[in-house]
Amino acid sequence: MTTEKTYNIAVDAMGGDHAPAEIVAGAIAASKQPNISIQLVGVPSSLETELDKHSFDEKSLQVIPAENHITENEHPAVAMRQKPKSSIIVSTSLIKKGVSDANVSMGSSGATMASAAIILGTLDGIERPAIGGPLLGFSPNMIILDAGANVDCKPSQLLSFAIMGEIFSKYVYKIASPRVALLSVGAEDEKGNKQVKETSSILKNTALNFIGNVEANDLMHNPADVVVCDGFVGNILMKLTEGLGAEISKHISSKLNTKLNPGDITDISNEIYNMHNVAETKGGGPLFGVNGISIIGHGKAKSDTVARAIETAKWCLEIDLVSKLKSGLSAIK
Repeated sequence: MTTEKTYNIAVDAMGGDHAPAEIVAGAIAASKQPNISIQLVGVPSSLETELDKHSFDEKSLQVIPAENHITENEHPAVAMRQKPKSSIIVSTSLIKKGVSDANVSMGSSGATMASAAIILGTLDGIERPAIGGPLLGFSPNMIILDAGANVDCKPSQLLSFAIMGEIFSKYVYKIASPRVALLSVGAEDEKGNKQVKETSSILKNTALNFIGNVEANDLMHNPADVVVCDGFVGNILMKLTEGLGAEISKHISSKLNTKLNPGDITDISNEIYNMHNVAETKGGGPLFGVNGISIIGHGKAKSDTVARAIETAKWCLEIDLVSKLKSGLSAIK
């Protein structure tokens, strides 16, 4: 009988709008799940205040000290030099040292990406990492890259996002020939800005199953398996669907208030919300293209979302995501 592996997951406890309270609570919840051991990284005095409010197994959760944290308002590269013992740098370094298997942060996405790229390094052939994953419950196996890591992208970088997305779809979703598309303002080839048109010309001359442009209003109908855009567009799209799902859920709840029992209304409302907010139901998305598992979550995350992000980190380790990306990238050289 083989023993299941326990994954050591470092959690940046100081990152996020509700840190450290919600991060600590989410980490403790995740530590109670099978095969997860948490390394909570942060300022010890702040963490101890929060830990005292909970009961947990000390064998499944330990505190790793950090001196401070990098805020959303700081330039990532500058802050990394000024705060070498910040929580995100310490948590990323734990992966490099082999102490942790993955890390999770709800803090500055720029700092998380920069620390992962610099400390862990990028995979061969990848210029810039990208945040990727499913966006909508209507199209659960359709992934978006980039969802917010790079606001300005060159066509060559969008090509690498397309390649990583195709590899993910092949290995994880078992799609033999993933359909790759560019997110644009029209399906026609002549539609789009300079970036989209130049990227389209490049993708047409690759072995990828490139099907052209798709529009945002078609994303609910699974028009492609991999949708490529820069992080500026991808993050706006993600936040629009989040907000839309929340407001539609509230509106329907109010309309059904006198027609259904409260339990049914809650079920319907939650289903609608989750169909628009796959990113939140997963807790966060992996950073594609770095030599390790680094999960970037939403800055507004509460404890349940933090716990799900940790579960997503475990899932990425279980499917051996980095090895699959490496294998796929080496095959196209």
